[in-house]
Amino acid sequence: TAMNAPGQPGIPPAWTSSAKDAVTTALGASRVWLTIGHGILDEVYWPRVDSPQIRDLGFIVADDQGFWSEVKRLDDYELATPQPGVPAYTATHRHHRYTLTLEFTPDPDRDVVLIRARLAGDGDLRLYPLLAPHLGNTGRDNTAWVDSHDGWLTLFAQHGDACLALCAADSHRQSALARGSAGFVGASDGWQDFNANGRMSWGYGRAESGNVALMGEVVAREVVLALGFGDTPDMAVTLAVSSLQSPFEGPWRKQVAAWTEWQATCKLPEQLPPDILREARISATVLKVHEDRTAPGAMVASLSIPWGQSRDDTGGYHLVWARDLVESAGGLLAFGATSDVRRILDYLIATQHQNGHWTQNQWLDGRPFWSGVQLDETGFPILLAQRMRETGELHGIEVGEMVRRAATYLATNGPVTAQDRWEEDAGLSPFTLAVVVAALVCAAEILDEPARGYALELADTWNSRIEDWTYVSDTALAREHGVDGYYVRIAPPEVADGSSALTGFVPIKNRPMGQAGEEADNIVSLEFLELVRLGLRRADDPRMRDSVRIADALLAVDTPSGRVWHRYNDDGYGEQADGSPFTGVGIGRAWPLLAGERGHYALDAGQDVRPYLQTLARTSSLGGMIPEQVWDTADLPAEHLLEGRPSGSAMPLVWAHAEFVKLCASVELGHAIDRPDPVWNRYRGERPSVPWTTWRFNQRARALSAGNVLRVELTAPARVHWSVDGWQTVQDLDTRDSGLGIHLADLPTREVAAGQEIVFTFYWTAEERWQGENMTVPVEPSGVASRPEPVAAAGAPDAG
Repeated sequence: TAMNAPGQPGIPPAWTSSAKDAVTTALGASRVWLTIGHGILDEVYWPRVDSPQIRDLGFIVADDQGFWSEVKRLDDYELATPQPGVPAYTATHRHHRYTLTLEFTPDPDRDVVLIRARLAGDGDLRLYPLLAPHLGNTGRDNTAWVDSHDGWLTLFAQHGDACLALCAADSHRQSALARGSAGFVGASDGWQDFNANGRMSWGYGRAESGNVALMGEVVAREVVLALGFGDTPDMAVTLAVSSLQSPFEGPWRKQVAAWTEWQATCKLPEQLPPDILREARISATVLKVHEDRTAPGAMVASLSIPWGQSRDDTGGYHLVWARDLVESAGGLLAFGATSDVRRILDYLIATQHQNGHWTQNQWLDGRPFWSGVQLDETGFPILLAQRMRETGELHGIEVGEMVRRAATYLATNGPVTAQDRWEEDAGLSPFTLAVVVAALVCAAEILDEPARGYALELADTWNSRIEDWTYVSDTALAREHGVDGYYVRIAPPEVADGSSALTGFVPIKNRPMGQAGEEADNIVSLEFLELVRLGLRRADDPRMRDSVRIADALLAVDTPSGRVWHRYNDDGYGEQADGSPFTGVGIGRAWPLLAGERGHYALDAGQDVRPYLQTLARTSSLGGMIPEQVWDTADLPAEHLLEGRPSGSAMPLVWAHAEFVKLCASVELGHAIDRPDPVWNRYRGERPSVPWTTWRFNQRARALSAGNVLRVELTAPARVHWSVDGWQTVQDLDTRDSGLGIHLADLPTREVAAGQEIVFTFYWTAEERWQGENMTVPVEPSGVASRPEPVAAAGAPDAG
């Protein structure tokens, strides 16, 4: 009937689990991206990879006499593809009364998802598709209805200009839906009908403005369902019915042929063991699937919403992070997809802010989602541009202006990052510092003078200070583990001024109140491995070996899938102890991605890398999707959490798939594939020394080592007014333009003796005003000032 469904607006909406079996899209004109979880269709993204439009499309099998079975809850199914990395999927579900085979493919020519369903078993069983629209990237304010379109009974839904239509055809390509019903989730939806009545007894025609669901009854044992999307209901149903006019085999074969041909272009090391090569092929496909077609070169971090079953999150991981995008580009480069990477570089150039940085994350059109700033996300695009230069694949893309702006932002805002790569803390992170230093060295390859020379000097300056800022010795943790010292996860911002990492306090996010912080020297991570990966330090450096020993002891966990690592000790980003979803607090779980990073270090250390590759492959889902995190403690079968297997975090994590492919390529190369040549040629893994000490407003030197130059760096032109005898005599020195937004003056202080003080202020020449504040830097015996212990600065009269 046309009767409206009761229960508006339904229960609060949520997405489905992020535990994906598989993802796929077409290589043709189609603009749909499919995800598969629990052997059914999960979120479908349309018309872009940042726009999910349904929660899921599942099935009930019932006999109209009280027996009914929801297919996604069977948990007894197999998943198959024509060959590894060819994303056309067959899921076979088994129950003692039936077998249901589902084949999934996009229509390569249309915005339509096709599912062929074959029901075998008891003759009185029927199939009931259940569809949960989440149009417009939300489960709120959707409208669903049942209607006939030129003889095709159709399940419709709409939210604004996002519309869908579900039709079904039998083997004669006639409409195979006998009836349908629209309802509100939790009140009048199809699942509630079966739960209350044991059969489909409701036939509501419409559910207006709420969290809605649709159900239909299929009259055939073999049926093809077409889920079409359009900006009007008529467009959605026209596309769906168009797809049903030809046999299912046509789109299926076209999908298989296109991806088989694409896989043949992937340059993967063929000598890999079969299980590793299989995962490498799947990983290559996962990377390719996540690129958008409306905004070519844009790739989201994951076609999933972490712990989606517990929230109506508009963002999830279907957003662009510049870091993840460049890491993904590195994976594409590793198997030769250079034209894809050129599109990524074009996209990065287009979405760079005028001042040089990229937003923490963004929608495909560049609009920010979160507005934080992470310095590594400004450095990574420079590294990508250099990689493309080294491989001769720029093909005329003009990267100079992008590099200049990004390097300027790094120069004027570093070395302290407002957020580390985990988006949690401000400070000095070994990972971020490695990326920023490497980016400045690579930028120098592209910049003109004087920016080129200054970029190299600044890279040397910050590289020479990494241990001062982030390495601690003779701590309780070091003594407990029998090492001299180790790199901390992150040092607080004030360490840039010369304070010790030992004394700083680091906030710990995602932990219950009262557990929200720790001394910096008590928190360790694998961030320091990036120093080796990018060529700033050697794998056999004693500091590295000691840090690896500490990190392995505190962060590694052995699971049935292999050894995996936590982000850092006391991490709170993960499920609760009882397996319930992350709610803003939780317990951090182990990340397969970090097994890949640990594997890259093992490669540089001359060790066997196969165990790390095998671990990554074994943590993957039925269809080879590598998760963000795995469950790392005793099994909780009721929560579908098994040790060493995917947790409820993002899956697939595209960055992890890129890491897998890069590790395969790095093994063949003999070192990390993303180690920039200019960085290795400049440092060869050795810490540089510089004959100056830098003073900035955001990095105030506490002391100057005798014999060094005091380099004053400002963000505007100025005259430095300075003295070494308490203003009895003064000198003036005008700053020079570095070409990267910094105006610097090297004070000739080499002859100033230990025990003296340098006092200075500024006259801002453009504004014609004095700073009105005196800065003081004491001179200490050579070598003393470079130590990270805090040094008190003496006062001086105002020179303004």
